Amino acid sequence: MGESIEATLTSLAGDGATGALRAGRAGTVYLHQGRVCHVECQGTPSVEELLTASGRISANGVRTTRQSAVGDGGDILVRRGVLTKGELQLCVLGATLDASFFLFGLAGPKLRFRDGDRHWLGTHWYFDVPALLLECRRRRARLDRAWPSAELDAKPVRPVRRIGSKHVVLSATQWEVLLAADDESTPAELAKRIGLSAYATLVAVRELAAADLLIRPEPEPLPRPVQKPPQKEAPEPEPAASLPRRAERSGLRPGMGPQQPRPITPQTTGDPTDVNLLIRLRDALEALQ
Repeated sequence: MGESIEATLTSLAGDGATGALRAGRAGTVYLHQGRVCHVECQGTPSVEELLTASGRISANGVRTTRQSAVGDGGDILVRRGVLTKGELQLCVLGATLDASFFLFGLAGPKLRFRDGDRHWLGTHWYFDVPALLLECRRRRARLDRAWPSAELDAKPVRPVRRIGSKHVVLSATQWEVLLAADDESTPAELAKRIGLSAYATLVAVRELAAADLLIRPEPEPLPRPVQKPPQKEAPEPEPAASLPRRAERSGLRPGMGPQQPRPITPQTTGDPTDVNLLIRLRDALEALQ
């Protein structure tokens, strides 16, 4: 079944089913002709645990009665004087309401219905499915009014060592919770130990938190930002090699050297004709003097 527990129960109630709706290992809902007659939840005290915690019967006595019960173990307990018929009904009522509140709020349990299965205690109370779901919503609202935070619901109960006022007024349930608190047990574990319903214990825990009588858990530290490794600075680009400057155009073609400045005096070489010319020039200058 892929539906929620509430939707599946509504469908089974409409069919008038009798049997057990198992929600994995979390718990079981027992129905009789379309009405809920018993609910068990792994996180809440069962009828057997409530009876043993109260001292009415030992765990061995419960085990023996359960093994010998054919169809109605509750009647066997009543005949043995363990409790009265009214006490049995109230015990079943409290355990069923307690288990329903926590079981119906679970998300995604694997549901499986077994037709004809019955609880070993028998049938001693009936709940219409719509009324049971309405009661669960009423209890949720009551819990939120006491303290609108679930931060302590599954944490160990840790009383404060010093109170901030001279007088504190506690209910009987709050007093039992404070006495049983050992800084390690959660509200559900305390409920099983002292024989209280898990819901009543949780309400007391939230009321104690609202009165600043419990140590609240430290807020979880914010995740540290991931530090990226420092990036290496990109090396500065080497200056581009300067291009060779274009040679000034001289009007010469490639392969020709630059023009030499023209001399004022006539150029001479080692040729004998040039030597004779120089001698004649010298003689002429001397004649003018």
